[in-house]
Amino acid sequence: MAEDLHGILLLDKPLHMSSAAAVARAKRLFNARKAGHTGSLDPLASGMLPICFGEATKFGAQLLDADKTYRVALRLGERTPSADRESQVVETRALPPLSRDQLQQALADFPRRYSQVPPMHSALKQDGKPLYEYARAGIIRERAARTIVIHEMTLIDWQPPDLTFDVCCSKGAYVRVLGEDLAAKLGTIGYLLALRRLKVAPFGVQPVWVFEALEGLSVQRLREILLPVDAALGAWRRLELSAAGVIAIRQGKSITLPGDPGGGAPEPVRIYAAGLGFLGLGEIGPAGRLIPRRLISSNANEA
Repeated sequence: MAEDLHGILLLDKPLHMSSAAAVARAKRLFNARKAGHTGSLDPLASGMLPICFGEATKFGAQLLDADKTYRVALRLGERTPSADRESQVVETRALPPLSRDQLQQALADFPRRYSQVPPMHSALKQDGKPLYEYARAGIIRERAARTIVIHEMTLIDWQPPDLTFDVCCSKGAYVRVLGEDLAAKLGTIGYLLALRRLKVAPFGVQPVWVFEALEGLSVQRLREILLPVDAALGAWRRLELSAAGVIAIRQGKSITLPGDPGGGAPEPVRIYAAGLGFLGLGEIGPAGRLIPRRLISSNANEA
């Protein structure tokens, strides 16, 4: 029988596996009742895929909204309809002479905030169908541009015609489109040879686990490697509650915090209590009133 398990697994998703299939395999391996990922990776991409178990699924939105870092291998001088290796090359161009200095400058000069049109080969839905289904049927749909932020781009290697670089970007960025846009700025075309996600903020220095290693661990060790439910929430202010405060917020009531006047704008906080640990997320509003927003089950504190 599946168990109530709470925590976060940093999985190294393998190539040629969907994120949904990775979650299903991890769920079986950990014998967990509830699990979900926090931002999918295409089957042709590998790397960090945080998987939330149990009560951790309530806070997956924080990871969906997080900045992410990728290592990108981009082939210049060729184009595919999907902008990656899912489809065949349909156009080739002679590659202009490019030095490492020119490539480093192009990465440094790339817009840090720009509007990006999602690709047709994506899981975004229109009229109840993912765009990639339309694309595979030869149908092009209008897509609204979205603003994304590029925090950093770093040259890793240049072996013509293949360019490797790291990019740290905001949520919602399509790296395939980014690759095509970068190729255009270099005076050519391009598509992704490989994509690996290195980090999902705030995670990056913690180990990621491959399935082969996980399958060799004992049940006890599997539970020990899980990060705590609140592992992704360290940037939020920490608030300690009294026993009376715990009772009130678990009943869905707002409470006044002594000595906390509050501010003009609501302030998100993570809530803790002695002997119980993490209780969930709340918001401090005007007059220092704490409003519970997303709490974990009391059974999870007792597990």
